[in-house]
Amino acid sequence: MKDKYMAYVGSYSYTGKAKGITVYDVDVEKGVFNERCEVEVDNSSYVIASHNGRNLYSIADEGVVAFRILQNGSLSRLNSVKIKGMRGCHLATDADDRYIFVSGYHDGKATILKLNKDGSVGPIVDGVFHKGYGSVAERNFRPHVSCTRMTPDKKFIMVADLGIDQVRIYKFDEEKLVQVDAIRCERESAPRHFRFSSDGRFMYLMYELKNVIDVFSYETGERAPKLEKIQTISTIGDKQYSELTAACAMRLSPDNRYLYCTNAGDNTLSIYTRDEDTGLLELLSCLPISGDYPKDVAVFPDEKHVACVNHESGSITFFKVDYENGLLVMCGLPVKVNEPNCCAIVKIGS
Repeated sequence: MKDKYMAYVGSYSYTGKAKGITVYDVDVEKGVFNERCEVEVDNSSYVIASHNGRNLYSIADEGVVAFRILQNGSLSRLNSVKIKGMRGCHLATDADDRYIFVSGYHDGKATILKLNKDGSVGPIVDGVFHKGYGSVAERNFRPHVSCTRMTPDKKFIMVADLGIDQVRIYKFDEEKLVQVDAIRCERESAPRHFRFSSDGRFMYLMYELKNVIDVFSYETGERAPKLEKIQTISTIGDKQYSELTAACAMRLSPDNRYLYCTNAGDNTLSIYTRDEDTGLLELLSCLPISGDYPKDVAVFPDEKHVACVNHESGSITFFKVDYENGLLVMCGLPVKVNEPNCCAIVKIGS
């Protein structure tokens, strides 16, 4: 029997045109989503699935909401927990699904909460408010935490702050955060998202305003990790970008052979091939996504298709990726959804 997949798309609900999370059946062969239902969540700005695929988590006005993913792909609400701060913009869990990390754009706070054995969200473990100033620019004048993750060695927590142009590194010992280092980025570069390769040897850091991806080698350490920048590559290739161009989302393919990056303003999707041994990227293509403000990109499990989540145009557009020729071929009509923010594709029934 073929594996079954679902897609969960978080949307703002304050206009009343969307309930929060839209649930889709995923047609992997055709590379499209088919809408099933909606689940009420106040302004679902980010959604992720647990690593074991049993739970879904969403940011909401009330904090973080946890759901059980049922055998048929439907969602059963478990609980919600307040984060004692302003609403978050990004979520991540550690590889063992023991903790969930909430990034706070509005208040510059990174919050860590425990996850219970049933997947529900537990109490706050620790949190830190960033302090400092960026430039005089409105967008990065003060702290804006945009991405928080645990390092592959499970010793450190890294926190990207696009407001003060830093990625701060914290030792995570006995559930306490102690800053031990920082990557001080170029002024007004706005480090937004980062991801690690599955083997833990490389980190990819995407800058919203500088419109580049920095590739770092990663090694563990006792006091702090060892990070060395080995490459800088544009998010839009050789094209000229305007002040409105902003790198939005970045994902690796399941097998880590490819990296994908969306660009707002430019409204494109860039696809890179990734060398497994060196970690270096090579731009394969940078092409339009037939939508406005691609806030996220979802990679299908067959790695042959992608879905672009277009916030401003209220649509999800679907493409088959021709890796050999560096092309995107639209497959199916766009799906309409009000102000979508993020998408998680999950294998169910496992």
